Amino acid sequence: MKLSYNKEDIYSKLDEKELKEVDGFSKEYIEFLNKAKTEYVCVEEFTKMLDKNNFVDINTKKELKKGDRVYFINKDKAIFVAVIGKDDLSKGVNIIGAHIDSPRLDLKPMPIYENKDVCLLKTQFYGGIKKYQWMSIPLAMYGVIYNEKGEKIKIAIGDDKDDLCFTIADLLPHLAKEQMKANANEFIDPEKMSILFGSIKDKEAKKNKVKENVLKILNKKYGIKEIDFARSEISFVPAFRAKYVGIDSSFIGGYGQDDRVCAYTTIRAMLDILKEEKEIKRTMVAMVVDKEEIGSIGNTSMSTEAFDLFINKIIAKSGKKDIDKLEVYYNSKMLSADVSAGVDPVFEEVSDVQNGNMLGCRYCC
Repeated sequence: MKLSYNKEDIYSKLDEKELKEVDGFSKEYIEFLNKAKTEYVCVEEFTKMLDKNNFVDINTKKELKKGDRVYFINKDKAIFVAVIGKDDLSKGVNIIGAHIDSPRLDLKPMPIYENKDVCLLKTQFYGGIKKYQWMSIPLAMYGVIYNEKGEKIKIAIGDDKDDLCFTIADLLPHLAKEQMKANANEFIDPEKMSILFGSIKDKEAKKNKVKENVLKILNKKYGIKEIDFARSEISFVPAFRAKYVGIDSSFIGGYGQDDRVCAYTTIRAMLDILKEEKEIKRTMVAMVVDKEEIGSIGNTSMSTEAFDLFINKIIAKSGKKDIDKLEVYYNSKMLSADVSAGVDPVFEEVSDVQNGNMLGCRYCC
């Protein structure tokens, strides 16, 4: 049989009911993007979605049976999810993997400094970024800090209505003649990508009066000291809200869609399957992980052995201790979900148009 692959326009073929379903899904996705700006918050949001659909932490279950819904959170930055099917685990499971980290600016371990009566924060970029895109835009601050008592303090500043925000100052055009002579990869010095953090002085301080005032504010509001930043993971991300783009609302613009678009649809697909099917034949597994933007290294990434721990828990609690984990893997099927760029009509030369993704289309044969 000869197969021919064509790009089929599917959006224009949807009926009114289906279009409303697409719009409803898109609005829920936009709401998710506006909340889930970091992997920490992504895991929190996914956990809420799963809890509402009768999933439980696998560590709370002594045994697993057909139909059970469980998840396992890895260090608050990755989550593994499973629905136990009726087929024996030795026949393998169906796995989808996606990541939830996105390019951003992280703080260095001891980031606070004062220069010319301005308090700033030293940053380093995570993942691949175009540095110039991060200058002079509103930024939000997210993350966790551990104080001297070992207490975990969550930070989220910049995205709520009427909330303050942060930014990185750039040179004015008429002061940037030398800067503009450099190529695009060099004209922004990463060591100068410091966050504007404050400028009001503490009148009682003997030196670094702005920095001391900032530290007083942080201590009063969050109970943290400067040394606590060495025990923190703080990130700065765009403070823009995700929105529809285009006069026909046919696009969605928002930070972090690589690859939260795949992670969100993975979890939603699992939940939708459970609504449509009474019995799951083959155990479904989702792995939503961190660190893809820097090569999938680290104990919260796709290469973590925490996933092996999750599968071992499933095997043991299903009463199948004689099954080898490697046998489960060997007989499993996995889809690695990640975004793929659509063909941009303005820059189509960077795409293989014949094999590229066209908006509103799918491949059919």
